[in-house]
Amino acid sequence: MAPRGSTANEKDPYPPAGPASHVVAISTESGIRRVSCSGGRALSLHVLGGVVPGIGIANVLAAVWAVAPPVVTRARAARERRWKEGKLPGRVSMASATRHFARVATRTTARNAFAVAPRQAFRQQGRRWYSSEPAQKSSSTWLYLTGAAAAGGLGYWYYTASGAPSAASTKVVNPTKEDYQKVYNEIASRLEEKDDYDDGSFGPVLLRLAWHASGTYDKETGTGGSNGATMRFAPESDHGANAGLLAARDFLAPVKAKFPWITYSDLWILGGVCAVQEMQGPIVPYRPGRSDRDVSACTPDGRLPDATQGGDHLRNIFYRMGFNDQEIVALSGAHALGRCHTDRSGFEGPWTFSPTILTNDYYRLLIEEKWQWKKWNGPKQYEDKTTKTLMMLPTDMVLVQDKKFKPFTEKYAKDNEAFFKDFSAVVTKLFELGVPFAQGTEGQRWTMKPTWDESK
Repeated sequence: MAPRGSTANEKDPYPPAGPASHVVAISTESGIRRVSCSGGRALSLHVLGGVVPGIGIANVLAAVWAVAPPVVTRARAARERRWKEGKLPGRVSMASATRHFARVATRTTARNAFAVAPRQAFRQQGRRWYSSEPAQKSSSTWLYLTGAAAAGGLGYWYYTASGAPSAASTKVVNPTKEDYQKVYNEIASRLEEKDDYDDGSFGPVLLRLAWHASGTYDKETGTGGSNGATMRFAPESDHGANAGLLAARDFLAPVKAKFPWITYSDLWILGGVCAVQEMQGPIVPYRPGRSDRDVSACTPDGRLPDATQGGDHLRNIFYRMGFNDQEIVALSGAHALGRCHTDRSGFEGPWTFSPTILTNDYYRLLIEEKWQWKKWNGPKQYEDKTTKTLMMLPTDMVLVQDKKFKPFTEKYAKDNEAFFKDFSAVVTKLFELGVPFAQGTEGQRWTMKPTWDESK
């Protein structure tokens, strides 16, 4: 199933923000006017859902001047309100703090809460509506000149307040651990901005993006892996296994714009590291050094696991990357997070009762719960007999059906610390597959500090 919104354009769909094109969005009581200026030459006015190219600069500036003062006032008020609410990077809102404490509590109680009602799977998606009105006319030369000043000031405010890269961020040449920590913190600050996305966190889909970007590696040919971030391009973005990952790439786009010095491939992996750690998982050492590649480096379809298959298929996929049976079982523990979607994989539902908290519940449920085939019109999947709200895939059930996989599944079901230790090691290995790191950097992995860690 191809992801919605995929692009076949070989050009980078998420270029870093720069001076080549500026858009000033002017919000008024009656709608939105937008003035676009490309390279300081061609201007166009976006009104009534259309574009009027080559419109006179006088009319454009008059329109800007007419609405600039109230817009700036409202913008300042909105920004001050966001600071007070703690929604700007570097601050923690009360809602986020409440969710954090709830997660800690969930982590200690979810293992004994098979009967606890899970969050609703249905998430209503809102739609954004736009309206516009024609620009005001004016023949005053003074109005045009002062309007130009207002446009410049408003454009500068909009460009800086919207998270565009500052001069300081674009001058990073040899990024340090502290520079990557800032990127990590930015990602963490955005994870729970939208309560209506899945279970309230983008963490699971970021981990899936990092895993799918890395899981294409072939040790025999040396192709694939996280180096390159080739999922930016079709056909790789259209592979069925990557359906739904446009949401993760779009989520990271403003982070890339704010920190243009980081490569997409390093950013995607850092997003996966951040997701694991911010969802109460183990520390995952991070080593940067990946480079971005073009569409010619896209990998063929079929390198990622097919959830409908059995043990032989799993071994073929993971052995190709260089993993053994124990590592296959440990890496499967990522299914403790997130859920399946019918419009992506075709399957539906979460694996655990706490899909935004990483624990060993995935293994405990596999061992202790009784599972049955789900009666529905979708692909074959299992559901728990107790609540009928959880699901397991055929590839999940293989971990208890296969005599070589099962001992590791039982081990992790009994020992969360053992799972964390092995999960951290195997995820670190996965994220570095096929990356041509500089010689001598094997032991130079960095520990990114979780934002919930208050120790110095």
